[in-house]
Amino acid sequence: METETVLDVTVIEPRLKHQTIFQNFDSLLAGESFIIHNDHDPKPLYYQLLAERGQTFNWEYLEQGPEIWHVRIGKRAGEDDTETIGELVAKDYRKAQVFKKYGIDFCCGGKKTVSEVCEKKGIDQTKLETDLARAEQQTADSELDFQKWDIGFLSDYIINTHHQYVKDNTPFIQEMAQKVARVHGANHPELVEVADVFERIAHNLTLHMMKEEKILFPRIKELAYYKKISARIPADDLGLVSTPIQVMESEHEQAGEDFETIRQLTADYELPEDACRSYTILFKKLEEYENDLNRHVHLENNILFPKAIQTEKELA
Repeated sequence: METETVLDVTVIEPRLKHQTIFQNFDSLLAGESFIIHNDHDPKPLYYQLLAERGQTFNWEYLEQGPEIWHVRIGKRAGEDDTETIGELVAKDYRKAQVFKKYGIDFCCGGKKTVSEVCEKKGIDQTKLETDLARAEQQTADSELDFQKWDIGFLSDYIINTHHQYVKDNTPFIQEMAQKVARVHGANHPELVEVADVFERIAHNLTLHMMKEEKILFPRIKELAYYKKISARIPADDLGLVSTPIQVMESEHEQAGEDFETIRQLTADYELPEDACRSYTILFKKLEEYENDLNRHVHLENNILFPKAIQTEKELA
């Protein structure tokens, strides 16, 4: 059996690391792979590959720290099963409920294919695909077709709907989580960790939305304007969308992982017998907040960001 090439990126000059990795990837034949050896999580590389090579690669962690990271990067064979979960939900949001039932993250983790997720989670792929097909047969509701929206208008919608929801509800949940942890923490110590994790979510989302509203979304709206007037964008402005998008998607993933921790701590928001009114309200608000965040991240990761990257390429 032929041994896979291992690329030690720790010995490569920093400015040449990603360039060298891309050269190695581009030289692969379909079905071939190589392993990168690194001294930190190369997640930014994942998002750069995704932005510049699309769904043409496989990414598998073989070792994850704390001192060494090994990741296998492969070039996909030409199979048809390359549509990601995020793309499936972007086309038909009714499928989101099916993925949620199976515990599959369709927003923060929406870059994986159905087959990849089923293999990783041990899910019966035939049963899942049957349920997805049933969802297609359901009568469509008044779901907005965000795919057809102008990217500038969609940016404003996200700010006015989902960013505003976060701003309106975060302080209340922070206060409630701290209160419930103080009152019930002795009997339910997991509540202290829930309050701490949500505090991190609140802090990170506040900074995240600020970066979107002040840096990324104005740039996306500028692209929408250039497209409207059929103008080319200056060469110096190329990449001003794809780079911050990589950062935003990484931060979305962290928020998704934090809410997964909260779900594990609360057994999917299951209330104990001694739950008081505040306890009950906290769990209901946390679940509501998570559902809004799922929709929020879905609109960005699966619709807005891919359309913005495509628009930038078209106007280059």
